[in-house]
Amino acid sequence: MSNLRHQICIVLGTRPEAIKVAPVIQALQSDDRFATQVLLTGQHKEMVDQVMQIFDIEADHNLDIMQAKQSLADITCRSLQGLQPLFQQLQPDVVLVQGDTTTAFAAALAAFYQQIPVGHIEAGLRTDNIYNPYPEEANRRLISQITRLHFAPTTQAVQNLKASGVTGTIHHTGNTVIDALLTVAGQHPPCNIPGLDWHQHRTILATVHRRENWGTPLQEIANGFLQILDRFEDTALVLPLHRNPTVREPLQALLGQHPRIFLTEPLDYTDLVGAIQRCYLLLTDSGGLQEEAPSLGKPVLVLRETTERPEAVTAGTAKLIGTRTNNIVTEASSLLQNEAAYNAMAKAINPFGDGHASERIITAIQDFLQQ
Repeated sequence: MSNLRHQICIVLGTRPEAIKVAPVIQALQSDDRFATQVLLTGQHKEMVDQVMQIFDIEADHNLDIMQAKQSLADITCRSLQGLQPLFQQLQPDVVLVQGDTTTAFAAALAAFYQQIPVGHIEAGLRTDNIYNPYPEEANRRLISQITRLHFAPTTQAVQNLKASGVTGTIHHTGNTVIDALLTVAGQHPPCNIPGLDWHQHRTILATVHRRENWGTPLQEIANGFLQILDRFEDTALVLPLHRNPTVREPLQALLGQHPRIFLTEPLDYTDLVGAIQRCYLLLTDSGGLQEEAPSLGKPVLVLRETTERPEAVTAGTAKLIGTRTNNIVTEASSLLQNEAAYNAMAKAINPFGDGHASERIITAIQDFLQQ
């Protein structure tokens, strides 16, 4: 029987990938038409393990490539070298990658080298600035050129792919992160932050990690946070710290002594969903949170100069504000003191999906393999 099943390999390496492929893995594993292999590169470790446990998923193979201070070249080379023999051994009919990480790019390239069809989940995102975000914009563009199955989350992503002249088939599926989010949010998970009473303060949830925000932009962002809290005494800020010391250490130095700033370790996904449900608004340079927060009715101020998710800006659920201190204070203050401005963002319609993206992806894979 197993020889008659389609062999599917899903490759992931980071926490965002794990969250967004988890519903697809679960759908594949519950479908008798497919034999599924989950391959971890180990680009991130502990943060991926948390997500795998939440969704009750186990890795079949782990390259365990993570090293201290690893470079993009290190990740790419070790992933390619580790995946090549695995693909030769497993002989998958399709290799699935997600998003725009270096793991996704290396896995797509490794599959292409062996002429294995690539399916790209969350295909078609673009900023049209090759260095912003870096290296993600280049990664997703390169993946698109060697993909056979493009799973686009939005109509804008479909248009981007068509404009790029990609080969293969394009499917408008919605974003799988909404599948994952709605599953976890339906459980109403708690989020216990020592010392924080969610009911006592209006709480801002913030995340900062992108390479283009290292250095001076990070200082500008931190100063913005401090000025917001000085202006609004009823407001607190929760900031889960990225594990990278280039981000973590400056934020600890700049923000660590403020009584209404709560610096935490990275939240596991259930805690993160609980925090989104309880917070007042989000300030973030994350891509995924631009999709997740609107599904839970929370405005998002994006701490970046560009976004590959302009649908959120167009829909009014997110606003691109950059990293300058004055802009951050002005835009956050508007939402904290203007109820009409807040409600306009909080009640805007989320453009990223209905929670059934994984089902559409499975159907598209089956149709492709039956051709």
